Amino acid sequence: MASRAQPIGLVRWLGGGAAALVLMLALGTLGAVFLHAEGPGGLGPADWAALRFTLLQATLSAALSVGLAVPLARALARWRFPGRRLLIILMGAPFILPVIVAVLGLLAVFGRGGVLNDVLGRAGFEPVSIYGLPGVLLAHVFFNLPLATRLLLQGWQAIPAERFRLAATLGFSTRDVFRWLEWPMLRAILPGAFMVIFLICLTSFAVVLALGGGPRATTIELAIYQAFRFDFDLSKAAQLATLQFAIGAAVAAVALNFATETAFGPGLDRPVLRFDAARVWLRAVDGAMILAAAIFLLAPLSAVVIAGLGQITTLPAPVWHAAARSVAVALASTAITIALALPLALLVASPGQRRGWHSRVMQPIGYLSLAASPLVIGTGLFIILFPITDPVALALPVTAVVNAVMSLPFALRILTPAIADAEADFGRLANSLGLAGLARLRLLTLPRIRAPLGFAAGLAAALSMGDLGVVALFAPLDGATLPLQLYRLMAAYRMESAAGAALLLLMLSFALFWLFDKGGRFRAHA
Repeated sequence: MASRAQPIGLVRWLGGGAAALVLMLALGTLGAVFLHAEGPGGLGPADWAALRFTLLQATLSAALSVGLAVPLARALARWRFPGRRLLIILMGAPFILPVIVAVLGLLAVFGRGGVLNDVLGRAGFEPVSIYGLPGVLLAHVFFNLPLATRLLLQGWQAIPAERFRLAATLGFSTRDVFRWLEWPMLRAILPGAFMVIFLICLTSFAVVLALGGGPRATTIELAIYQAFRFDFDLSKAAQLATLQFAIGAAVAAVALNFATETAFGPGLDRPVLRFDAARVWLRAVDGAMILAAAIFLLAPLSAVVIAGLGQITTLPAPVWHAAARSVAVALASTAITIALALPLALLVASPGQRRGWHSRVMQPIGYLSLAASPLVIGTGLFIILFPITDPVALALPVTAVVNAVMSLPFALRILTPAIADAEADFGRLANSLGLAGLARLRLLTLPRIRAPLGFAAGLAAALSMGDLGVVALFAPLDGATLPLQLYRLMAAYRMESAAGAALLLLMLSFALFWLFDKGGRFRAHA
């Protein structure tokens, strides 16, 4: 009989190797940049201004996203209506939407020549500008509101139905339900949701590049890009990247310190009946919140589709070549993401390891890239590879590796609970059968996590497909990916071709996500 649920030695080797590679990519590349910097130098007023703007926009973006997600998730949790599940799925679309496509959609709705300003002009009001801090906040809320809503909605769904039944029996008001049931859940989830969104906004690049509007709206990530691209000041870039990483690590530590565990206990998986939300005015408020969020999130997406339908068949050849490169990069990035995430998740979720030092050390390493700068990772890799080969020739492979590292935290968040659940449900049976090693992985773990594995792969592919980061630094003129080609079309004011390229990028991103997600769920075990 096997005494352990997994071959711990093999899992340690694979997981340790993946963790070492992530450490090298996140911190080793930063060290390479430091070693090749000419001198310590110093940060100027513009750099400190970029730091202040970075903290301001990341804090406001996270606060707005989480603050708006609370009433939206609450409305979705306590109101059942036809099409609710489809709406929740569609509201998750902005998170996998390519950033540059979303920017184009937001400009079509909120830009100077957009729908909103057209309505304001007809009503006699002055037009509003989307550039600068308002545009950055608008774009970040557009991307991260669905993510925050899904995280909070999971928290509401984790409250057992019996607690709401008991609250109704005791005559709890809406305020009482919030105080005794909903607030303890929010206290446990809000810090983590705020941390994740803050870190995403901290390292935001494409949004600020497209909507920043000038030096007064420059983030640390954009300052790193300028130091590399225009000044080739490795010292300044390394200092800014270290500062950014330190801020991200500090925010993560504070958020984890404030997070608490909920203590609702298990339930009987009965349908949740919200007796406290039966009032007509509450349903009206919830309905208005859901409708407003749906319009805000789906209108830019619809604008991209409408604008691109008539242009996609007339796209020039370089756009199609860039699309092929993007698909190749996305597939390679997905394979690397799963190759890193699966052994790390197996190590963290292995019975006997979840409370050990392996979980406490390896899990933070897996999330390390959330605080790292992808531009610094890419530049560090080029510095390391320069003595061996021509770095520009490896622009696309390096982009695939960096995209994989940036997708790793999301894949870990999906795979680790799924592996832990599979071991909790069937680990003892597998032990009694002597199932271990690769046979256990093939016969137990992989069949039980096929759906989460497919979802993680689809998410990694979509995120890589729409990335505009490292490739903007090093790609040659004839080696652009589709997001970079789209950005070049926008910069050249070729908006009709940009609309068609945006629709093509949108279709390819969702197609890759759907193929991996559908493939994972095909004949998957529940």
